[in-house]
Amino acid sequence: MRVISGKYKGLEIKGYDITGTRPTMDRVKESLFASIQRNVKNSVCLDLFSGSGSLGIEALSMGASSCYFVDNNPIVIKTLKDNLKKLNIKEEYHLLSNDYKIILKDLSGKIKFDLIFLDPPYHLNFMNDSIKRIMDYDLLNDGGLLICEYEEGIIECNLTLIKSKKYGSKNISIYQK
Repeated sequence: MRVISGKYKGLEIKGYDITGTRPTMDRVKESLFASIQRNVKNSVCLDLFSGSGSLGIEALSMGASSCYFVDNNPIVIKTLKDNLKKLNIKEEYHLLSNDYKIILKDLSGKIKFDLIFLDPPYHLNFMNDSIKRIMDYDLLNDGGLLICEYEEGIIECNLTLIKSKKYGSKNISIYQK
């Protein structure tokens, strides 16, 4: 994997091998960020189920002001820390290691996000629960984008769908508040 654009363009991002997980392919990431590029500059991002940090790092590379990376797997957290250190990320970031339910509740009333990347492990079916919690805790700014990556199923969301595209077995849907 690599950073596809911005100030860290071309730099490699280390992955990991954990059953049930899969990285966002470069071509998918490139298309995704082309769709949201006007919304990235100076944004505050949440990379929920961040994995290697590929999406949040890409946002920082493209000018996001800060990113909150959330995951609870120790192997993933180590990989993410290594990637942030290796790339010498200068932008503000926060690495939060705990269950997503606890993190979302803790963030409630403290911060709102302009971009939320939501890419939970497909087999765990956390997508709709995550969206419900994000909306219940009012974590997305008006005009903010919720970017969902998933394999199949129906997204339950009261936001406006602005784009949806299938890439092989992956789907990307972008919603706006």
